[in-house]
Amino acid sequence: QVQLIESGGGVVQAGGSLRLSCAANGRTFSNNAMAWFRQAPGKEREFVAHIRGSGDSTYYVDSVKGRFTISRDKAKNTVYLQMDSLRPEDTAVYYCAAGLHVLFTTTASGYNYWGRGTQVTVSS
Repeated sequence: QVQLIESGGGVVQAGGSLRLSCAANGRTFSNNAMAWFRQAPGKEREFVAHIRGSGDSTYYVDSVKGRFTISRDKAKNTVYLQMDSLRPEDTAVYYCAAGLHVLFTTTASGYNYWGRGTQVTVSS
């Protein structure tokens, strides 16, 4: 059974940092596109960051550029999201996703596997 398991969420004050991890079990995603999405209460799921299977290209939504960094450790089959200078508007459930058939997309439907999410709460 393939699973993506997120961890690292929590409560942090504005300006603080968190590091999310997404560990894959059941198959390797070392050569597949991976992404982070988030969903705030009452809002649609939003693309946050993407990293290509090669690991040499990343892409971010404008609102997190310069503050968030996506990376991957192929040996550990794990993807990370380093979040710095957090703001209250970053509060959401963060989801990890893996795509089998895409090089790059910001659309949720392009991803085949999803984690259950980890809550990030930023207080002002």
